[in-house]
Amino acid sequence: MPIAQIRKAKPEIVAEIDLLLNEHCDREVAEILNQRGHRTWQDLQLVTAGHKAIAIRCDVADEAQVKAMVEQTVSTFGRLDAAFNNAGIQSPVAEVADASGEEFDRVNAVNLRGIWSCMKYELLQMRKQGSGCIVNNSSLGGLVGLPGRAAYHAGKHGVLGLTKSAALEYAAKGIRINAVCPGIIDTPMVSGLLASQTEAMKEMMKDVPIQRLGRAEEVAAAVLWLCSPGASFVIGHALVVDGGYTVR
Repeated sequence: MPIAQIRKAKPEIVAEIDLLLNEHCDREVAEILNQRGHRTWQDLQLVTAGHKAIAIRCDVADEAQVKAMVEQTVSTFGRLDAAFNNAGIQSPVAEVADASGEEFDRVNAVNLRGIWSCMKYELLQMRKQGSGCIVNNSSLGGLVGLPGRAAYHAGKHGVLGLTKSAALEYAAKGIRINAVCPGIIDTPMVSGLLASQTEAMKEMMKDVPIQRLGRAEEVAAAVLWLCSPGASFVIGHALVVDGGYTVR
């Protein structure tokens, strides 16, 4: 029975992964992690369907908490086969000259250092097993620049560099590491930006060829595929799910 570990900073995407695990996996055993340590109805649906799920509260900016989280996963289930490193936060709009060092550190303690910490302890376990797969959540912000978002985009670019370098280190050890780059997805974080930065978001949406917001289930399907045997020859790839934004 494969063991999956998922971080829930973007709950809509992870909720769809929960549902896909329930629909497509035969007795899949999943560890579902909620930012507040609370179960969602999707988690409970997994349990009702006969799967096993636990929730752990974890601040990924705290390496000790990340270490404890992975150790509890392995203690509970005996192994770790797949991980989706999904935690991320946004930064206020600011020119580089006006942004504070504290804000830069706050954002990237989660968006980049948090991914690194999660990978470190996931890989310690997967290296022992000689198998596993990791998907890191970057962004279209990891592929392009955007005025006023330097701190956020720097971290998301960093996630791709981290993903590619680690993928080369562990490919021959039976561990696959990839990333997903969602575009403008219909989540509360994007809804907040649409409300607070209406004109800027309208301009961004003009550059989405498909002419709509992405759906959480579209990102979830990409993540699940990257963790599946169907992606067994995919190493160090950044899978873009952005409605064509970065193809322009």
